[in-house]
Formats: sequence, structure tokens, C-alpha cells
Amino acid sequence: MNPASKPTLYIRLRKHICVQPGESIFLGRIAQLLVDPEYEEALSKLLLHKPREREGNKILIDMMLIVQKIKEKYPFFQIEHFGEPHCLVEIHELRKPPNILMIVGVWLLLFVGSGLAIMNFHADVSMALVHQRIYQLLTGKWVEHPLLLQIPYSFGIGIGMIVFFNHLFKKKFNEEPSPLEVEMFLYQENINMYVVTEEYAKIHEAGEKR
Repeated sequence: MNPASKPTLYIRLRKHICVQPGESIFLGRIAQLLVDPEYEEALSKLLLHKPREREGNKILIDMMLIVQKIKEKYPFFQIEHFGEPHCLVEIHELRKPPNILMIVGVWLLLFVGSGLAIMNFHADVSMALVHQRIYQLLTGKWVEHPLLLQIPYSFGIGIGMIVFFNHLFKKKFNEEPSPLEVEMFLYQENINMYVVTEEYAKIHEAGEKR
């Protein structure tokens, strides 16, 4: 076949996907493909790997494996790759229905813990004394419990937390991610980077032993 007439396959791998236990990994599942229509369906159904139990719940599919599998079936393809050179496949067990008692227990634990943290902070900075002093400056009177300041302040703490985390139950006020979502995203990215590094180290060790 004339090199100029060879069909070209453009591949962009997804960074991370989830599959069910026992589910085979096909090329169309982990990558976006741009190729002549006559080859598209066959390439999408190209089997790359069938997970085994001893491999754990995270599997790294490397671009070298993909090229090898494609060349075995279509040796005449020119392959152009964009983006990440690997895809991390996570095997997810079927989720069980949530335990209501556990949810209530965790909610109470977080509620009491956060409440104690706020009260301890206020005790450390003498917030009650600050409110009393502010009330005295505004009204000229000293009172033991300046509720005119304390009640709005208490509501303000709750409203401030809702605005800061950009959530009220499942409702978001805008599309901007909350600080918690950003931290969770960075945490997941660091885990994925660690897993990828470990998998590449295992591949390197296996290659040296051969």
C-alpha cells in the first residue's frame, strides 16, 4: 500500500474511566477516535484488556499497548495520538443502598463537631466580650447578652458557610466550584498521578525481568 494512501487514525485517550467488575475494556470505551467510517465500529470494539481479580481495582492502559493491539489487526494504519499517553481504568463494585443509620450518625457527628469547633473559637477570642463592647459603643449601655448583635451574627455564620461552600443540600447557586470540590479534585488528581507512576514502575520492572 502506498504510504500516502494509508488511512490515519487519530486518538485522544480519556484520563479516567470506571467499569464494572468483569467488564472488558474496549478501545471505544477509553478513547475518542477519528478515522474513516469503514473502520470506526471495528476499532471501537477492539478488545484491549480483560481485567483479572489479581490486578486490583485500578488498571493502567498505556498508549504502547493500544498501538500494539491496533497494529496486530490493522498494520497499515498511521496512528496520531493527542493528549495523555495513558488512561486509568477504575473497577467499581455495584453500590449498595445507603445505610440511613450511618448517614444520621455521621451527620450528628459532623454537626456536633463543627458546633464545638465554632464555640471553642469564640471562647478563645472572647467573642461574647467583643459583642458586649460593640453594643456598649453603639448604644452607650452595657448588657450581659446583646441579642441585637448575637442573633444576626449567628445567622450570618450559617449564611456565610452556605455562600462559601456554594451549596444548600443538593442545590448550587452558580457553576463556580466550591473550595471543597476543588480540594477533592486535587486529591483525586494526586491519587491518579501516584497510581500511574506506580503502574509504570511495575511495567518497567516486568520488562527488566524478561
